[in-house]
Amino acid sequence: DFGMTGKALFLWQRFCTFTPPNYVLLFCHIQEWGMKIEGSINMKRVMQRVKSSIAHIQHHDDIERFRKLGVDVYIGKGKLKSSHQVTINNEGEISGKRIVISTGSRPFIPLIDGLEQSGYLTNETIFHIDFIPKKLLVIGGGPIGIELAQAMARLGSEVIVIERSNEILQHEDEEIAQLVKKQLMRELTVYTNAFIQKIITTENKKIAVIRTEDKEIEMEVTDILIASGRAPNTDTMDLDQVGVRYDNKGHIIVNEYLQTSVPTIYAIGDVNGKFPFTHVAGMEGKLVVQNAVLGLKRKINYSNVPWVTFTNPEIFHIGLTEKQARQQHDRIHVFKTPLSTVDRFIADDQTEGIVKIITDKKGYIIGAHAVGQHAGDWMQEVVAAKQFGKKIGQLSHVIHPYPTHVAAVQHTADVYWREKLFHGLVPKLVKQYIRWFR
Repeated sequence: DFGMTGKALFLWQRFCTFTPPNYVLLFCHIQEWGMKIEGSINMKRVMQRVKSSIAHIQHHDDIERFRKLGVDVYIGKGKLKSSHQVTINNEGEISGKRIVISTGSRPFIPLIDGLEQSGYLTNETIFHIDFIPKKLLVIGGGPIGIELAQAMARLGSEVIVIERSNEILQHEDEEIAQLVKKQLMRELTVYTNAFIQKIITTENKKIAVIRTEDKEIEMEVTDILIASGRAPNTDTMDLDQVGVRYDNKGHIIVNEYLQTSVPTIYAIGDVNGKFPFTHVAGMEGKLVVQNAVLGLKRKINYSNVPWVTFTNPEIFHIGLTEKQARQQHDRIHVFKTPLSTVDRFIADDQTEGIVKIITDKKGYIIGAHAVGQHAGDWMQEVVAAKQFGKKIGQLSHVIHPYPTHVAAVQHTADVYWREKLFHGLVPKLVKQYIRWFR
């Protein structure tokens, strides 16, 4: 290990992303309910609170805990010497029957003329600032960029997002992404199909030259945040020396057992480029212990991996988008429930959002998406249903306390039964049955 543990870094990013904005959101809601509150945000105090929360959780995964469990921990940069040997800082050497590479990733910094001279923040360094940027330019409209853009906007920054693709949040269902974009546009400015040509820096100014589809814009900003993805930490490991194959982005290629092209070497987490999530790295870690240590042959299955984008409201995703489902299946069904019809969301004044569940022609769940306050929590019922091969109709039979957010899932399953009972063959058979027994 040569730095903060993966989970610790995740906690740092996540707490900083959604803890301060949640306080701001609470502040806004209190005012909407007619209570007058005056004051300003003290960024130093905010970050102190975030650090306190992280310190409380981080000790579960700090280095000393692992040492107490009997794990030998070496601080330094490791390089592969052979299929069974690793050198540390070109000095010490460790040997083992199996090697697991789990070195994580770092922010990817694009080549932009003038960027280095201007100075910039990343999704790691932004959490060390003790001020609120006056005008923040965010380069990248993926999950990291959008989460941080909204967070800083709610803390008081004027935020501009630049995305090279035609839409933000490219991996989300199109309908979901559009709904979120509509809400985000109230808080920040988004340019799609755009890129930064160069950054001009003078003594007290930073000017970004932005190229859109039809024009060139010069924009003065105070700070720049790079959020254009992550790069795997594999470039200093001498992978070629031992024959470990990797793709053109540096991600290590693995098979379904998480083995690299060298069978005694495994790769998990961000370095293999599968799913860049902490919970996926944890799943891979459990599997690699079974395969590398216990000698089993367990296969990895990514088809039931959910993820949450921590915007406000949250975005939940599992399985196929509607577009992917139509491409891969001859017939699908799509069931939706707007949160404006669910009593708990009405009571909480959080009605902007939707639940969308996609099934195959037999009713088995192949994808599910949601936008809503705490969607990452109350959509977990769908994760379990998909994981264990349940049909959407079975979610309608689950009894939920009233009023709770998860009723949105049940309402969506109820749509399945309404369509089944009032359309197609079933209502015809019911009518015929009634005629026979009159």
